[in-house]
Amino acid sequence: MRSALLDEFRVNGNKSNKRYELRDIYNHAVEFSGDQHGSRFIQQKLESANSDEKEQIFREIEPNALQLMKDVFGNYVVQKFFEYGSQLQKKILAEKMKGKVVDLSVQVYACRVVQKALEHILVEQQAELTRELEPEILRVIKDQNGNHVVQKIIELVPRQYIDFIMNAVRGQVTPLASHAYGCRVIQRLLEYGTEADKAEIMGELHASAQILITDQYGNYVAQHVIQNGELEDRERIIQLVMGQLLTLSKHKFASNVVEKCIEYGTPAQRTTIREQLTTTGPDGNNPLQQMMRDQFGNYVIQKMLGQLQGEERDLLVEEIKPQFYSLKKSVASRQIQALEKLLGLSGSKSESSTQSDTNSVAEVPSLTHETNSPQTSSPPSTHASAVGVPSTDATDKGSSNPIHGVSVQVQDAE
Repeated sequence: MRSALLDEFRVNGNKSNKRYELRDIYNHAVEFSGDQHGSRFIQQKLESANSDEKEQIFREIEPNALQLMKDVFGNYVVQKFFEYGSQLQKKILAEKMKGKVVDLSVQVYACRVVQKALEHILVEQQAELTRELEPEILRVIKDQNGNHVVQKIIELVPRQYIDFIMNAVRGQVTPLASHAYGCRVIQRLLEYGTEADKAEIMGELHASAQILITDQYGNYVAQHVIQNGELEDRERIIQLVMGQLLTLSKHKFASNVVEKCIEYGTPAQRTTIREQLTTTGPDGNNPLQQMMRDQFGNYVIQKMLGQLQGEERDLLVEEIKPQFYSLKKSVASRQIQALEKLLGLSGSKSESSTQSDTNSVAEVPSLTHETNSPQTSSPPSTHASAVGVPSTDATDKGSSNPIHGVSVQVQDAE
C-alpha cells in the first residue's frame, strides 16, 4: 500500500501549481526511492540539494541501503549519493557493501551501484571492495551483470590492486574471448593492462586467432586488435585474414573482421584485397560475383567501395559493373540497391542497409564505449538511464525485495 503522500505526489507531482521539495517528503524517503516517480524526484533534487537536505534523506535510506541497491528504482537514488553525497556518506555506503560485493556485482540493479561506487570512492576503498571478487572472479567475469563491474575495475582501480584478475585470465584467454561476456573483459585488459599484460594476452590470442575470427564473440576481440592493437599484432591478424579472404568474407562472423581489415589496413593491404577480389581463379570462377551474391560478402564489397579512393576505387568499380548488371537481372535485394547507389548507377534514394540487417550476431552486450564490440547496452551499465528508468531486459532478473515493510512494485518505465 502506498502512503497518502506518495499517492498525492503521483497525482500532483507534475502540476505547476504544486511544487514539491525534498522537505515535503521527509520520513517518506525510502518509500519514494522504491517508486518510479518518487525515485526520479529524489534523484533530480539531490543534484542541487544543500547538505542538510541530503543528510536528512541519507539518514532515512541508510538502514535500507542494501535493499535499495537491489531495487529497480531505488538503486538510482543510491547512485546519486555516490555522485553528490559527502565523503562521509560515500564511505558509509561503501562500508555497507563490504562482505557482499560478489552478490551485489551479479545482481541486475546493484551492479550499477557497484560501478558508480568505484567511480567516486577513494582508492583504498576501491581496493578493499575489489579484493572481495578474487575467489570468484571467473564467475563474475562470465556473469551477465558482473562483467560490467570487472570492466569498471580494470578501467579505474590501480593495477597493483588487481593482479588477481590477470592471474585468473592467464591460460583462459581463448575461452574468455569466445564468451558473450568474457570477450568484453579481454578487450578492457587490452586497453588498460600493462604492456606485459597485453603481450601475454596477445600471445594466447594469436595461438587461436583462426578460431576467434570465425567465432560469434571472438570476432569482436579480433576486430578490437585490428582497430586498437600494436602494429605487429594488427599485421599478423590482417595477414591471416588475407590468406583466406574469400572464405572469411562469406562467413557470418568473420566477414565483420574482413571489413575491419579493410577499414584499418594500409593502402597497400587494401590494394592486395582488391586484387584478390578481382582476379578470376583457375577454376574460372570470379570472386566478385560470388561475393556480390553472398549475403555477407556483399557487405565486404560495399566496405571496399567506401574505403578505396581515386584510381584504386575506379579500378574496382570497372570490375564490378559487368558483374553487377548480370546480377541485377536475376537478384533483387537491399544489398543490390546499396551497391547500385555506391556505384553511382542509379538515382535511387533507398538507404543502404547496415550489415546488422542480415549479418547480425547474437545480441550481446559494446563495452561501455567501443563501437566494434559487444556493448554494455545490457542493463547493468551505469550509463543506463540515470533517472530511474531501467533497461527493458533488466527486469528479466526479477523484482526487487521488499524494503522494511514497504511494498515495492516493479513498474514498467513510462
